[in-house]
Amino acid sequence: MTEESRSASVRLLVVDDQALMRDGLASLLSLEQGITVVGTASNGEEALSLVIALQPDVILMDVRMPVIDGLAATVQIRHDFPDTLILMLTTFDDDALVSAALQAGANGYLLKDLPPADLAKAIRAANSGVYQLDPAIAGKLIMNRVAPPNVLPPSAVPRVAQLTEREREVLKLVSTGATNREIADALYIGEATVKSHISNILGRLALRDRTQAAIYAREHGLG
Repeated sequence: MTEESRSASVRLLVVDDQALMRDGLASLLSLEQGITVVGTASNGEEALSLVIALQPDVILMDVRMPVIDGLAATVQIRHDFPDTLILMLTTFDDDALVSAALQAGANGYLLKDLPPADLAKAIRAANSGVYQLDPAIAGKLIMNRVAPPNVLPPSAVPRVAQLTEREREVLKLVSTGATNREIADALYIGEATVKSHISNILGRLALRDRTQAAIYAREHGLG
């Protein structure tokens, strides 16, 4: 993407599973100067499809969503479309989620209580190449000595211990090469639930695919 295109109106995609929040953000931000809302999505899977069709400059991405969550979607989008910038927008200021978002390739992490004018300012700044952190988040990162992307110390990378018990069970089965159907049968859950768990695992551990997940599991004693 050229500098000239970056200087024009920011093409924004809003991704949030709550319709009221999603539509409200889209309506408010469309009124802001220099921002054009090109579309909305209700989960990471829809976002992945719309990136190809709409070619947004910036994606405002919720963290926790069904089907494919924001972290897993961010990993995939940043890999496939490195010029597309992603700002995580969430109610969660959990340190593990912040670290996971940074490792996934997010260009910022903002909280949903940010006033619309400030959010618009953050979007425009991100489009200009300035990394964005909510003031409350920035303070916590400094207090906990968590570094920005690309210099994050290995000790800050999300660990298996941060997965839920069910996610660890799914990860163990992924490491054996089990299919989604086989995992669903073994754990007495639906295939859609398995897909959701795998998306969460990839996002939280900043992994690209099932192969990396299987290797990670074996390296950490889950295989």
